[in-house]
Order: sequence, then structure tokens, then C-alpha cells
Amino acid sequence: MVEQKNAAFFFNHAVIILGIIVICFPLWITFVAATHDAVRMTQAPLPLLPGDRLFENIHTVLFDGVGNAKEQPVWLMLVNSLVMAMSIAVGKICISILSAFAIVYFDFRFRMCFFWMIFITLMLPVEVRILPTYEVVANLGMLNSYYGLSIPLIASATATFMFRQVFLTIPDEMLEAARMDGAGPIRFFWDILLPMSRTNIAALFVILFIYGWNQYLWPLLITTDRDMYTIVMGIKQMLEAVEEAPEWHLIMMTALLAQIPPIMVVLTMQRLFVKGLTETEK
Repeated sequence: MVEQKNAAFFFNHAVIILGIIVICFPLWITFVAATHDAVRMTQAPLPLLPGDRLFENIHTVLFDGVGNAKEQPVWLMLVNSLVMAMSIAVGKICISILSAFAIVYFDFRFRMCFFWMIFITLMLPVEVRILPTYEVVANLGMLNSYYGLSIPLIASATATFMFRQVFLTIPDEMLEAARMDGAGPIRFFWDILLPMSRTNIAALFVILFIYGWNQYLWPLLITTDRDMYTIVMGIKQMLEAVEEAPEWHLIMMTALLAQIPPIMVVLTMQRLFVKGLTETEK
């Protein structure tokens, strides 16, 4: 019996270690490539150990630009992506939690009809409605702006549905107790619902931030000014070298820098993120 437990223990850990290696090896190759120069990255075999050009490549990428994107330094792309991702995440959460609060706690005609109308929009992602959305944004003069990058992507049926399910798990006695204490709807929302939804807000924030950070098609469509390029667009532009070979060491450094903000968000909110996805009782 003990031998079977030991065998299962070592097998499970071997599978976990193998999975970690498979996931981390491409990241290691990216880091190694970002620490070498252009000549070394064209020689075979490719290096597996870090070089001595890490800080030089960081400075070149952040302030000088790479390839076809040299007109715009990477630090500005990172700022654009950060503003876009934060605006989308915060905007989606604010709108969704208010709409879910209205649907659950206010008794008005056709409220479930409105909820299902919101829910049906899950079948209409931005790729499906991209042309009419672009026309509206263009007519409002929001091209090449942070408003145009974020506002059309703020509405979220998924977040509304998740907050609605969270609110439905909160006992009605809490609402009755708040009314007896003289608390109005806004006070009940601010002092009771928001603190109890903290873990769910954190989990949604992580998911929505990464969603906004990884956007490519929509920013590509509405931005013609290089100063508004996002980091995902910038990496694509770096790969499209016309007359010269791509500068792989700098492209890898850019990809490495592009991973830092999402990783920081996940690490910072890891405990709340896991708790928000697994918590079922309030």
C-alpha cells in the first residue's frame, strides 16, 4: 500500500514537472534570445544560455524602437496598451455590476427581457459587429484615441451574468435588514454588495485586463497614428520587415516586456482571483 502511494506521488509530481517544463521552455528561449545580439541569433544552433546584452537591448527597445515600428518607442506602446486594458477592465466591471444590481434588486417591467437581451449579445463579439461599430466610432470622431480603443469594448454580457449569479446567492434577509436600518439602494449597494463581491471583482478584473491587453483586430482597425499603436500591434509591425531581416533579439525583448504587466496583475491578485472563481457561498 505504501509503495503504491509512493509510486502515485512520484508519478503525479513527474507529470507536474513535465508540464512546467513544457510551459516555461518557450519563455526561457524568449528570455535567452532577448539577451543576445542580432548576429548570434542568426547562427546555429540557437543559444540556450543568456548573453550579456540584456540591459542594452532593453534600452534600445524602450527608447529607440524596432524595425518598422522605430517611429514609436516601445514604452509608448506599453502605455497605450495599459490605458486600453485598464479602461476596458474597469469599465466592464462598473457597467456590469450596476446592470446586474438593477436586474436583481429592482422590480420593473420586462427586467428579465432586458437581461436576456444583454445575454444574447454573447453571440455578437466585436468581430461580428466590427463594421457598424467602426462607423459609429468614426462618426463620433473617436479614431486614434483612447476613447475609441476602449469604449466599444466595455459592454460585457459575461460580467453581467456573473454578477447576477453572485447577487442571487446573497440572502434576501440582508436586504430586509438594510431596509429596516434605513439604508437606501445606493447605501445597500456600496456597503454590502460591493464588499461581498470583492473576490469576484478581482477575478473578473484579471480576466478582463488580459482580454483588453491582448486585443489586436480592433486597435489595428481604428488606429492609423503610430503614437496610438498598442504593444500587440507593435510586435506585428516589427515582424513585417521589408528590406531587412527581423531583429529577433529585439523582437523577443519586446515580447518579454509585453508579458510583464499581465503577469504582474495575475501575481498581485492571485489569491483573490482563485477565491473569486471557486467561492460559491457568501
